Amino acid sequence: MSGHSKWSKVKHFKGKEDAKRGKIFSKLIREIMVATRNGGGDPAFNPRLRTIIAAAKAANMPNDNIDRAIKKGSGELGGATFDEVTYEGYGPGGVAIIVEVLTDNKNRTVAEIRHTMSRNNGNLGENGCVAWNFEKKGIILVNTPGVSEDALIEAALDAGAEDVRSETDAFEIVTAPNDVMDVKDALEKKGFKTASAEITMLPKNTIRVDGKTAEAALRLMDALEDQDDVQHVYSNFDIPEEVMAKIGG
Repeated sequence: MSGHSKWSKVKHFKGKEDAKRGKIFSKLIREIMVATRNGGGDPAFNPRLRTIIAAAKAANMPNDNIDRAIKKGSGELGGATFDEVTYEGYGPGGVAIIVEVLTDNKNRTVAEIRHTMSRNNGNLGENGCVAWNFEKKGIILVNTPGVSEDALIEAALDAGAEDVRSETDAFEIVTAPNDVMDVKDALEKKGFKTASAEITMLPKNTIRVDGKTAEAALRLMDALEDQDDVQHVYSNFDIPEEVMAKIGG
């Protein structure tokens, strides 16, 4: 396995989609608030907010929760102020790790991140130590069954996508970050069913890991994802499908 959707696919493969709906909602609410604060409360003019709202609806978040989060972000309602912070470091096997957080206490959060990294064979690095190896992109997943690759490629490129990649069980459509929802909507209008759409960090180069190193890398990612302040975790590890099958039992 490789590419942007590494960790999201890993969670799905291992059955680790977070069953704690409250935690999922809490993280999405923070993202909605910050996106609104930075780009305004109208999703038509705020691509980041539009993408997060789509993710919130996919997680079955009630519209009232979404509206309340937008009002908090715009200052209409009171609420905590969250800072966006990105941490970088290395995991087992020397894989690159990027951790994006939204926090109301930077000192607490950096201590938690450092502790989690050190307990799981990783280490926190300086700003910029691995960021050079990642690009921010939009990614849309379309499951392969019943899909004509040629037709999908033509539709995606016509809609403004940058690339279409064929994975084992899905097509990955790569877009500029601000174009992801426009491309998604265009594909759905042409009859393609999208499985997900998100803004992510794509690694330019990957590191192949297997055996105990792969297991350790997954444990680190899982531990980081489980922290309340952590919104997203990205890595450049490449775990072969057969190794994933063994890990997943």
